Amino acid sequence: MKIYAFGDIHGEYYKLTKLVSRLNITNDDLLVFLGDYIDRGEHSFEVIDYLCDLAKKYTCVFLRGNHELMLRDFMLGLDTDRLYTYNGGRTTIMSYDVHGYYIGEQESNIPETHMKFLQRLKPYYETDDFIFAHAGISPYKSMEEQTDDELYWDRDFNYEDYKGPKTVVYGHTPYNEVLNKTYQICIDTGACFRSMGDLTCVELPERIFTKQGQTKKEG
Repeated sequence: MKIYAFGDIHGEYYKLTKLVSRLNITNDDLLVFLGDYIDRGEHSFEVIDYLCDLAKKYTCVFLRGNHELMLRDFMLGLDTDRLYTYNGGRTTIMSYDVHGYYIGEQESNIPETHMKFLQRLKPYYETDDFIFAHAGISPYKSMEEQTDDELYWDRDFNYEDYKGPKTVVYGHTPYNEVLNKTYQICIDTGACFRSMGDLTCVELPERIFTKQGQTKKEG
């Protein structure tokens, strides 16, 4: 079995579909998505719709990102500081509006499949050799002790002295190129930013990195 892990998508539907089309995914493989499917890019509705369909074809694990947390708080009327719309949420609201759906504070009308998708997102995922988390982990705690700040928001994981035993695969903090260390792999390469612009997938355990326009194997 191969594992394909995908970095932050942020509404970049066309980059996502192009990237998936370049991979040789089989029914025996596992697809892990690291969160931040929405916001900033213009096609969040299409991204969620596509991922819902993809889960019908392949075994998929969908993690929660900080942007999904912000959307949840916004929809519950808890976003008193307007954190969600300030951080790219307006494009998601507009994306759903184009399709005849409404996202608002305490009142929303989105497809039931999309709502179930958002409600079932996981905080992290583990295999024998890997830990998958949106923003990384605290190396000083068990997975059961990880906080929301550590799993969804922290940008300091790359500076921690993490020595395993499992390799952590994460996103959240964008880099121009993949961060590929022995026990850390960051695959957020800024798909939604003009200065970066790539969506990245890593094939494990071989560590083959594929962007929507290129493939690179690293040792």
